[in-house]
Amino acid sequence: MEDHCVSCGMPLNQKEDIAAMTDKGPACKFCVDSEGKVKSCREIFESGVNFFMSSVPGIDQELAERITRKNMNNQTYWKGNDEECLKGVQATDEEFQAALEKLHS
Repeated sequence: MEDHCVSCGMPLNQKEDIAAMTDKGPACKFCVDSEGKVKSCREIFESGVNFFMSSVPGIDQELAERITRKNMNNQTYWKGNDEECLKGVQATDEEFQAALEKLHS
């Protein structure tokens, strides 16, 4: 079983963090709606942007969008999807790693 959400990449450290099992693996409580279905790409994308802007010092909206886009495009659930919100410029590997390091510090 995956140890992270297949939609947003959130670590699934506790059983309560898992809200649904998809055909691609577990989805976290933040990516699943009240009916137990994975939220839309746009909803998850916007949540990711808000998360990075509020959790990582020095990240503006444009960079948060690029980081979120890169993150979601790397997740099993979104691979191969033709979602509009996942198209466009993505963060570089260096920008992505720097954001993760700031997030975990």
